[in-house]
Amino acid sequence: MPLTPEIQHTISTWLTPEYDAQTQQAIRDMQAAGQDDALTDAFYRSLEFGTGGLRGIMGPGSNRMNRYTLGMATQGLCNYLLRSFPGQEIKVAIAHDSRNNSTEFAEIAAGIFSANGITVYLFEALRPTPELSFAIRELGCQSGCVITASHNPKEYNGYKVYWNDGSQVVAPHDTNIIVEVNKITSPSEVKFAADNSKIIRIGADIDARYFAAAKKLSIDPAAIQRQHDLNIVYTPIHGSGITLVPGLLREFGFTNVNVVQAQATPDGNFPTVQSPNPEEKSAMQLALDQAKATNADIVLATDPDADRVGVGVKNNQGEWVLLNGNQTAAMLTNYLLSARHRAGQSTPQDFIVYTIVTSEVLGDIAREYNVKSYRTLTGFKYIAGLIRDLEGQEKYIGGGEESYGFLIGDFVRDKDAISACALVAEMAAVAKDQGRTLYQEMVAMYAQYGLYVEDLISLTKKGQRGAEEIQEMMAGLRANPPQYIAGLKVVEIRDYKTGKIHDLATGLSTDTGVESSNVLQFLTEDGSKISARPSGTEPKIKFYFSVKQPLKSAVDYDLANRLGHEKIKAIIADMKLA
Repeated sequence: MPLTPEIQHTISTWLTPEYDAQTQQAIRDMQAAGQDDALTDAFYRSLEFGTGGLRGIMGPGSNRMNRYTLGMATQGLCNYLLRSFPGQEIKVAIAHDSRNNSTEFAEIAAGIFSANGITVYLFEALRPTPELSFAIRELGCQSGCVITASHNPKEYNGYKVYWNDGSQVVAPHDTNIIVEVNKITSPSEVKFAADNSKIIRIGADIDARYFAAAKKLSIDPAAIQRQHDLNIVYTPIHGSGITLVPGLLREFGFTNVNVVQAQATPDGNFPTVQSPNPEEKSAMQLALDQAKATNADIVLATDPDADRVGVGVKNNQGEWVLLNGNQTAAMLTNYLLSARHRAGQSTPQDFIVYTIVTSEVLGDIAREYNVKSYRTLTGFKYIAGLIRDLEGQEKYIGGGEESYGFLIGDFVRDKDAISACALVAEMAAVAKDQGRTLYQEMVAMYAQYGLYVEDLISLTKKGQRGAEEIQEMMAGLRANPPQYIAGLKVVEIRDYKTGKIHDLATGLSTDTGVESSNVLQFLTEDGSKISARPSGTEPKIKFYFSVKQPLKSAVDYDLANRLGHEKIKAIIADMKLA
């Protein structure tokens, strides 16, 4: 496809002295090779600074992650900080993961903050995202950022922005920052010349402070002492988890932590995996193989910026299986509440949080222990926002989401796979101390509360017509909501766009209690939940399925699990989503 005049004009602005010679040469090489499609994708728009920051493929171009798009975003953030905190010393913290160019991007951002008179605490080497969140509050910063694209493929990098509570930015700051970023239209407006006197390198001291805070999360250190040689296999999948996870496990008292050496070295090319995502079995395969070869007790994994946790356990047949995000969140919630109850640590102010598309078993567990539970919109910034709102009134114990994120305690304000690894290991040690495996603990949990079986499908609808199709699907579900789904009677409809919950039996409507979001949920008479949620950033619509199966005894788990998956298949077929 030939380049449009608009794209050609944008390219011409990048072939000026405002941009360095290396960038200009890379663009000319693409022109000489006739790579019009690649040039179109790189220049057809500006990389959007969204509510969480930037994320994109690295390379030259206005729609790419590079020193200029990063620089203009950082200058916009500087301008907003200077306006928001007049007359104050402004401090920010910066971390980065193992991705290609992450170190360089962190240094560039630090230079721009410092050039604007802002004090910068820059981690001396790669560190996990949750430690960045911790450092912001620990050092009294007004903001912070981490260079990461989480578990995206190796071609990507990104820039997540945080506020003074250690949470990713939320309203009104998110949209206000976007306004400031969009005002920056040229690299000439960016202060790239660093003031090194304002850049303070941090590392080991913050690690030690994080470890001290995380150690306080341990509920049953005596069980760990008895089971200190629990055989743990851990993989950081070439990411930043290697800097903290083995150390925190040692701090907790575990003496037999075995890192997957082929994935231990930080490497932005992620050479041993297709995608550095613990949600995918292929990324976990080396760890599972090592666990099998060494007769391990448990497998732990973290993604490149160590905010998501993957867990592998042995089933009753001795086969290694991976827990999904709902199962891990449910087990951690069950352990935290039951162990605190046994230890006499429970208080009437305790609460847990989970997102609207996460398994309802978390709410069931909370009710069993007379603990409050709250539901938020999808995204950990909403959980962090609730922690902030309730601070000083109620006590946050834990919270999670189905996408492999969990946070224990409130000293971090984002999902934290570092502390989650330590508590999963403690949970395994407590189980082993009583002669059981984590898998058996999971089955026992579901035998107590009923079996929830979950799955997710994501439908991609490309182009302008695709976006229209997604809107039509949501409009159709609202205009003609199903009365039955796969033979199951729908008893409640939750429309988070209108903010209303409709009880179809009584005809009564109540408020959802959360801010508006384009999400629809259908609850059936047997406790199943079907959620439709279009993506806000991609041409996708996700359908989340959670079905509930009766489970009276652990011996019936395999049959009930199979029936649950068959029920989900029937729902997908009935809704014509396959």
